[in-house]
Amino acid sequence: MPYGTPPPMPETMPQPSGALAASAALRVECSREGFARARSFTRETLHFWSLDHRCDDTTLVITELAANAATHAAPATAGTTGAPAAPEIRLGFLLDPTHLLVTVSDPDDHPPVYAPTGSALAEHGRGLGIVDALSEEWGWTPCPPAGKTVWARLSTCPPI
Repeated sequence: MPYGTPPPMPETMPQPSGALAASAALRVECSREGFARARSFTRETLHFWSLDHRCDDTTLVITELAANAATHAAPATAGTTGAPAAPEIRLGFLLDPTHLLVTVSDPDDHPPVYAPTGSALAEHGRGLGIVDALSEEWGWTPCPPAGKTVWARLSTCPPI
């Protein structure tokens, strides 16, 4: 694969590698308060699941995915008939014995754009690069009739 070419993104979410141990979900508005709730919910959920060692990476992944949804998806759906003033996104966590699957669902149909060739000093555009670096795998899945879910799979194993 040539340098700068984004990796192929799977369009189906990975299935749990074993018995599902736990799940959690939260709906938040695309606002400063909503994102603060998302970060707190992530930290509290991982602490409850004894995954404190994955808290920083997971919180960063959720923050980047939520920021992408707010920046790219929420403006595309704002002002449409019946849409709330501050669009909502849905966060999800699925835990199995070896992995944590985190998801962010939004109302826009457009796929995420991963462009790893941007400047390291650029103010925007590094979010999916961060997600790619911190997760074992990530991708997106369409959610008919409208919207998509962007997901990332992280190991639950403690660092060596």
